[in-house]
Amino acid sequence: MSTRYPFTAVVGMDDLRLALLLNAVSPAVGGVLVRGEKGTAKSTAVRALADLLPEVAVVAGCRFSCDPAAPDAQCPDGPHESRPGTARAARMVELPVGASEDRLVGALDIERALGEGVKAFEPGLLADAHRGILYVDEVNLLHDHLIDLLLDAAAMGSSYVEREGVSVRHAARFLLVGTMNPEEGELRPQLLDRFGLTVEVAASREPEQRVEVVRRRLAYDDDPAGFAARWADEEDELRQRIVAARELLPSVVLGDAVLLQIAATCAAFEVDGMRADIVMARTATALAAWAGRTEVTSEDVRQAALLALPHRRRRNPFDAPGLDQDKLDETLEQFQDENEGDDDPDPGPDGPGGGGGGGVPPQGDSPESPAESPGSSESSDAVEPPAAPAPGGPGERAAVKAAEPFRTKMLSVPGLGEGAAGRRSRARTDHGRTTGSRRPQGALTKLHLTATVQAAAPHQRARGRSGRGLVVRRDDLRQATREGREGNLVLFVVDASGSMAARQRMSAVKGAVLSLLLDAYQRRDKVGLITFRGKEAELALPPTSSVDAAAARLETLPTGGRTPLAAGLLKAHDVLRVERLRDPSRRPLLVVVTDGRATGGPEPVALGARAARLHAAVGTASVVVDCESGMVRLGLAGELARELGGTAVTLDELRADSIAGLVKDVQGTSRRAA
Repeated sequence: MSTRYPFTAVVGMDDLRLALLLNAVSPAVGGVLVRGEKGTAKSTAVRALADLLPEVAVVAGCRFSCDPAAPDAQCPDGPHESRPGTARAARMVELPVGASEDRLVGALDIERALGEGVKAFEPGLLADAHRGILYVDEVNLLHDHLIDLLLDAAAMGSSYVEREGVSVRHAARFLLVGTMNPEEGELRPQLLDRFGLTVEVAASREPEQRVEVVRRRLAYDDDPAGFAARWADEEDELRQRIVAARELLPSVVLGDAVLLQIAATCAAFEVDGMRADIVMARTATALAAWAGRTEVTSEDVRQAALLALPHRRRRNPFDAPGLDQDKLDETLEQFQDENEGDDDPDPGPDGPGGGGGGGVPPQGDSPESPAESPGSSESSDAVEPPAAPAPGGPGERAAVKAAEPFRTKMLSVPGLGEGAAGRRSRARTDHGRTTGSRRPQGALTKLHLTATVQAAAPHQRARGRSGRGLVVRRDDLRQATREGREGNLVLFVVDASGSMAARQRMSAVKGAVLSLLLDAYQRRDKVGLITFRGKEAELALPPTSSVDAAAARLETLPTGGRTPLAAGLLKAHDVLRVERLRDPSRRPLLVVVTDGRATGGPEPVALGARAARLHAAVGTASVVVDCESGMVRLGLAGELARELGGTAVTLDELRADSIAGLVKDVQGTSRRAA
């Protein structure tokens, strides 16, 4: 086993270290979500925590880590006799992003279950993580069906595996720790709320601290064992402090005045549900125990709020996590315990993660106001911004705010795909409604019972069947084929030329694209953004899972200049060609946002039509969002849609409460073109 980097050797990142240590003191806090840019030692710090956790007592030979003092009555390896257990180190189990469902929850031997009636169960990662840490690196990239299983296990403290009437249940209580880079996409709100605490990490901008990080890392890489030995005393001291805090934890008093502060804080920040109140209470109690106190103070509540609330106050995917500290201080002061008077609360002793921090994300102390967010509406009588010089040349205008986003119609790709799980287009998936059966390719995961019985039935006499049981062989087993939904690559091609530069018009266009981005976020799509204006097209955002990044690019998009429609479509063709090579199973959906006009160069309209036919030739599903307005309409967007082999919709028709059957129209037109 390789030597882990010592926890106490981690430089800086006080908030992260404190959050991890609080969970070590009180696992009931509910885990940690670590958000930050790549290369900030997120994984290093999390993995180092495992060596600090106290040993756990387990029933000897139990694959599910039952506690000998209170064994699980329904343990598959039970019932357990009353006898002393054995001690082992706490486990940290890593869940790979590409893990299968059976690897996570375990699997039954279907052949033995049908033929012998035996529950031959092979435990999964949830069983291994029981009473330890379940670590998910890049948790935001985890497949939806695995997230659903994690949510169920985290909520019930148990894992259930069921296959055609044969079921197994075992305890699965674990500390959930996840790391993620927000640039690669956000988490579903349901899973986000399951993390007790969240911290934002970023590389230090102080040269001295960066030098120390490099110095320690190089020393560790040269001699891991020797480096760890130099930090052994600090590790032992921190380990003993965790044990002492755990022992003190039951004695910590959480008074009514403190509970009132917690409730008022959660109400002031309008967090959903009651989980935030419970997590704050547990965190404040753990903070007091970590500081060696038996009474929770207002400073503990403040620190708990900064760790437990930033990820819970987000109202939509484009809100940056964070708290308004002035508002937090005002709320706490308003409900200050009268008995505390003006005394300064004890901030706790210094030490590794002990006194520093505050959980404040680097985005700033206060969240965006509604008027500043990407989705805020633009008033009709707003003052026209002054013209700003830009690469497109004179006449180009500065960026305008997006109009209020709305719920859009669902756009989907025709046919049946086989891409990554999502919520947009029909696809063959591991989850969904059963549509048929086939012979298994590799391990059997989803048994089609009826097809298996039909395959085995004609051979029962030849196999010498004498009893009531069915004689089943490997060749009889049938895998269920299922149909669900996949995520797609939604590539936006946005016209930012002078014909779109009217302030109210571009505000409405941005609002529509922002609405489609929200829809893509909810449907687990990848998105990309191409803009065209002036003389060329620009890939503003390469295909990514981060709709936040796309919204940020959209917000700063200026307009003006000529309309190189052909350049935009050709750029989209090149991007999709490369993406088909990178991820051939993910089908694209091209969304062109334009009024259909083309200017600049010889025969710009004909060039645009020719570029559109390139997409039609390869069968790219496409939608043209017609932005043309005014009394006189040329219908150029409709002509472009016909050349693309797709369909055209107006901004009004894009709304979910407008024309019914939009998906059918899109699919039908695309299918005829193909």
